[in-house]
Amino acid sequence: MSGHRSMMSDDLKTEIARELGVYDTVKTGGWGEVSSRDCGNIVRKAIEMAERSVGAR
Repeated sequence: MSGHRSMMSDDLKTEIARELGVYDTVKTGGWGEVSSRDCGNIVRKAIEMAERSVGAR
């Protein structure tokens, strides 16, 4: 997927991966080794965080 710019910062993705327990996979094999399901869960969590952030204003 080279050429695609990430909407999420690497720090945010790493934080969420740690929360969801998939950071070891990222650390050993990189983001390409994370399952589609886990990637979806990471995105879902990021959306929830963003919605809470917007709702808090």
